[in-house]
Amino acid sequence: MTTSTMDVQALDARHVLQTYRRQPVIFERGDGVRLFDAAGRGYLDFVSGIGVASLGHAHPALTRALAAQAATLLHTSNLYFHPLQSELAARLTSLTELERAFFCNSGTEAMEACLKFARRYWHTAGEMGRTRFVAFTHAFHGRTMGSLSITWDEHYRAPFAPLIPGVSFVDTEAPETLASLVDDSTAAIVVEPIQGEGGVRPLSPALVDAISAACRRTGTLLIADEVQSGSWRTGPFLRSRTIGLSPDLVSLGKALGAGVPVGATLLSGKVAAAIAPGDHGTTYGGNLLSCRAALVFLDMLEHGGLERVREAGQRLGTRLSALAGRHEVISDVRGAGLMRGIAMTDAAAIAVVAAAQERRLLVNRTGGNVVRLLPPLSVSDEEIDEAVRILDEALAERAD
Repeated sequence: MTTSTMDVQALDARHVLQTYRRQPVIFERGDGVRLFDAAGRGYLDFVSGIGVASLGHAHPALTRALAAQAATLLHTSNLYFHPLQSELAARLTSLTELERAFFCNSGTEAMEACLKFARRYWHTAGEMGRTRFVAFTHAFHGRTMGSLSITWDEHYRAPFAPLIPGVSFVDTEAPETLASLVDDSTAAIVVEPIQGEGGVRPLSPALVDAISAACRRTGTLLIADEVQSGSWRTGPFLRSRTIGLSPDLVSLGKALGAGVPVGATLLSGKVAAAIAPGDHGTTYGGNLLSCRAALVFLDMLEHGGLERVREAGQRLGTRLSALAGRHEVISDVRGAGLMRGIAMTDAAAIAVVAAAQERRLLVNRTGGNVVRLLPPLSVSDEEIDEAVRILDEALAERAD
């Protein structure tokens, strides 16, 4: 550890609220899929800021666009029109087949908006008793009070109780129990098409069918949390539609801004019609800088990048499946596209993550004992192969 690293850590310890367990490394710059520490050492980044750096680091087109926007106009508030917000909304509604967009600053804010809009929909309809939400075991939707209320893990919830009442959790392994919890008091079912923080867990077809049936039977709204699985990370722009779900509201974040904070809630026409001026708002959401970043992201992927992302996701999945065949400690390889999780049979994930970092590959642990990979969508075949080779070495070291 260099002296400068020790100085930074000491200053952090004195003045920054200690809510994070950070790794003892300082990154000073990035280039593509690599980060470089204070000593100039390069690391292959398969965390990408927890799925945020979707175009990699220091992407030339994004850098130019942000510099140009900063030199022109950054922010005016939502008291006034600007041309980029409506353009971005038009692009997103076309991609999602939902009619309206609300912009905010993060995925958790997008989820808060989903919850508020769902309740407002039923209030407008005159059904004041439809206030409950149904979510699922292993769900993670954010850390603000509303999104925390539909997050399952008591580790996150307990210190901040009481949370929003009227939330029920259904076991993802018992889809047959969903029907009994969804009735004419339920405002919305909230689901991640692939649970991210919960261990990169895809929904089973049986659970998808149960969700769809419950919504049809009761008219309950469906909220799809696509903050991590959406924006092409798992192949399609929205994962939910490809597995048979038809959400009324969708939350987006992370990859959408390619590193610039941006969140978006997409709404169906019937839900949007229930929302009135003043029902929700944000100071920064949808400003010119964040919209410009999101438009660059959409441009880069739609103009030649989508097929490459699909190829990269298939290659990563194939390579990880082969890796599982060589290491008995791997119980499962889960996920889709460039959102993958390697589940371990014992408490090996911490050691594997540490061994990978020693070899300059960044991955992280989630869902207890799952190694998660969220590389930039710009990752090359060679970088995928390099990452899997390092994981192979890290797993072998753990076995020795």
